[in-house]
Amino acid sequence: MKNIIANAFKNANKENRPALISYTVCGDNNKKISLDILNSISSYLDVVEWGVPHNCPTADGKEIQNSSYRALKNGIKLNNVFEMVKKYKKNKNAKPLILMGYYQMIFNYGEKKFVKRCRDAGVNGLIVVDLSYPDNKKFAQICKKNSICFVQLIAPTTSKKRMREIIKISHDMVYMISMISTTGSALKVTTKKIMENYKLIKKVNPSKNVAIGFGITEKTIKSLKKADGLVVGSAICKEISKSIKNRQNAVTNVTNVVRKLKNKIK
Repeated sequence: MKNIIANAFKNANKENRPALISYTVCGDNNKKISLDILNSISSYLDVVEWGVPHNCPTADGKEIQNSSYRALKNGIKLNNVFEMVKKYKKNKNAKPLILMGYYQMIFNYGEKKFVKRCRDAGVNGLIVVDLSYPDNKKFAQICKKNSICFVQLIAPTTSKKRMREIIKISHDMVYMISMISTTGSALKVTTKKIMENYKLIKKVNPSKNVAIGFGITEKTIKSLKKADGLVVGSAICKEISKSIKNRQNAVTNVTNVVRKLKNKIK
């Protein structure tokens, strides 16, 4: 299965740089601003991630939790997310889009119905944080049948045997968690150690696209530019919070942050 996410990595590689992937929460702090932000930053990105707002985002730190809280407070529901994906995909600068969320909402909605709705809306990939291997094998197959890239997660604590199994069944992208922590935490390991772990994954299957997430900021991103892809989330969500607090233009401020990140990896 070849997905446009794979093409995004391929195009970035041709430019001798990692694919830059953003993460924002869909609907933060309202539908219009959230969509305006994504439309504005897309020209600097290769892939975009939209988080589905959740009232208990266990893998996320305070910045993304704050984003989720604001979106939920403004009444964002799952159906709104699908509608907003459709609107985003009409933009000529739209990039491959990954939805990230938790399994409870998918289970409640119905797996097949959820994936079909994703496909119809224009979603290209899915990350389900709390649905790990091997429990995700059936769901990954449903995604594959609908031409949606199911993104597997690999942590620093993942054994070599388990890593090989995960990579073997993975689709076009693997998400490497840089450290054991929640999103937005300061790096507790050196970027050198992160790249060593990255190389272990690439050694198993060099053809798999591996993106590194957690702790990626303007300060750390340059040291990790040899990776296939880099995911920046909390730094962006933090800028949205800051803009709201200071009554500034979140679209302009977030675009400036993303542009600086892109310049660091050129």
